Amino acid sequence: MTKERAFHGELPESVIEMREEIFAAVHAGALADLETAAAGSEARSGRPVDFGIGEGSDAVSHWKRLSGDGEGLEVLAIAANLLALPPARLAIGKDPENTFVYVWPYLAELPGDTLTPTETVDLLRLVPAETAEAIRKGGKWPWWRIAIAADGTWLAFRRYD
Repeated sequence: MTKERAFHGELPESVIEMREEIFAAVHAGALADLETAAAGSEARSGRPVDFGIGEGSDAVSHWKRLSGDGEGLEVLAIAANLLALPPARLAIGKDPENTFVYVWPYLAELPGDTLTPTETVDLLRLVPAETAEAIRKGGKWPWWRIAIAADGTWLAFRRYD
C-alpha cells in the first residue's frame, strides 16, 4: 500500500470548523482573533496550542517578534498559505474515532528528497528558494506547521527550526 502523500479526502466537520476559525482571524488581519481561536480550542479540550513559546508567554508578542513586518501580519499570511495547501493525515493516538491528526502543509511530513515537481511548486509557494533547496536535499522541515486533531482540537502553530 502506498503511503498517502497529501490528504485530499473530506475533513471531519470539527477540523473544518477549527480551520475556519483560523482563516477568519487571518482574513480579519487580527492576531488577537487568532489567540481567541486558540483559547477557545484550549477551553474545549483542556490542551493549550503549541506555539513554540514557553508557558505563560504572550503569543501575540511572539508572533510580532517573528514577523518580518513587526506587526504579525506576515505570520497571518503564513497561516493562510499553509492552510491553502492540503494537509497530511497522520494516524496518531488510540481513540478510534479521533485517531487522525491533520498537519498543514502536507509537505512537512514528506522526505524532501522525494518531492515531485508539483510538490516542489507547493514548497516554493511557502519558502524561499534556498530553503526549498535545503529541504529537497533531505533536510528536515524548518518552516511553520499547523496541526489540528480529528476532534477539532488545535494542537500546534509554530515554526520548526
